[in-house]
Amino acid sequence: MQKKDPIQLDNRIHLIDGFDLDVPDRTGSYVIDEEALTIVETGPSPSIKHVKEGLKTLGFSLDQVKYIIVTHIHLDHAGGAGLLVKECPNATVVVHPRGERHLVNPKKLAAGARAIYGESFSDLFDPIIPVPEERLLVKGEGDTLQIGSACTLEFLDTPGHSKHHFSIYDPISKGMFTGDTVGIRYEQLIREGIDLFLPSTSPNQFDPNAMQASIDRMMDMKLERIYFGHFGMTEKTDQALDQVSEWLDIFVEEGERVVSEGKGYDVLAKALLGRVRHHLREFDIPDEHEAYIVINLDMQVSALGIMDYFKKLKQ
Repeated sequence: MQKKDPIQLDNRIHLIDGFDLDVPDRTGSYVIDEEALTIVETGPSPSIKHVKEGLKTLGFSLDQVKYIIVTHIHLDHAGGAGLLVKECPNATVVVHPRGERHLVNPKKLAAGARAIYGESFSDLFDPIIPVPEERLLVKGEGDTLQIGSACTLEFLDTPGHSKHHFSIYDPISKGMFTGDTVGIRYEQLIREGIDLFLPSTSPNQFDPNAMQASIDRMMDMKLERIYFGHFGMTEKTDQALDQVSEWLDIFVEEGERVVSEGKGYDVLAKALLGRVRHHLREFDIPDEHEAYIVINLDMQVSALGIMDYFKKLKQ
C-alpha cells in the first residue's frame, strides 16, 4: 500500500491522500478537527484504507468521527461512504437532497461509472456498499451544520458539474470545500511552480451555464481558500476561479467545433489535451511530465461530458 502522512493545512484541517486510481495527489479527504470530528469526501472504496490510516496517524479513532460529508455522489468522491460509515459507529453521512437515494441504493450510480471505466471498474471502485437511510443527513441550499462551539458549516447548492452537488463553507478559514464544481488543481504542476486549474465537465449532468454561475457565486464571496476534491488547497482563489472560467469557455468552444464537424468524443479529448499541452509548453513543461497521467484521463472524461451536454441540447 502506498503511504504518506496527512498534509497539515492549518491547526484544524488536514488532507489525507486517498491514492485514487493508485495515483498520489489525485483525490483527498479533508479532516476538520472540531468537537464533532468531520471528514469531507471519502474517495472511492479502495481509498478508505488510506483514510483510516491517516486518521490513525493524526491520533483519531474511527468512533470519534461524527460527520462524513460528500460534496456529490460520484464514486471518486463518495463511493467509499458506505464502507467508511460501516466502520465509524457514531458517524452520519451528509449528502445533497438529490444524492440521498443514490447512496441508499447505489446500483444506478455504479452502472453509470461501469459504462465509463469498463474493465477497470472493479479495481477502481469495489466494493460499493449502500449507506443505511437512518445514517444519512440531507443538507441543501442555506442549511447549516454546527460541528464546534465556534464553527458552523454552511451549505451552498452549486450545480454545474452535477445536479447533486453542494459546496461547504467553513467560516473559520473563510474557505470552501468545492468538490468538482470549480475544477481541479494539479498538485503535480504546483511543485513546478505552475498553478493550473481546469474545469471538470464529466457526464452526465454537466451544465456550463450552471457551472459558471457557481464560479461567479464563489468569486463574489471573496474566499480566502478553496479546498479542491482533486487535489489540495489554494489561497490563490481569484486566480483559480478566473482560470477555471476561462478554460470552461475553451472546453465548450472546442466541443461546439467538434460537434459541428460531426466528430466524436475521442477527437474532442485529443483537442482538449492539445490545448492544455500548448499552454503548458509555454512554461517549459515537457509532454511526458507526470501530470499528464491524470490530465489525459481528465480530458477523456470531460470530453464525454461535453459531448453528452451537446447531445441533450439537440433533443
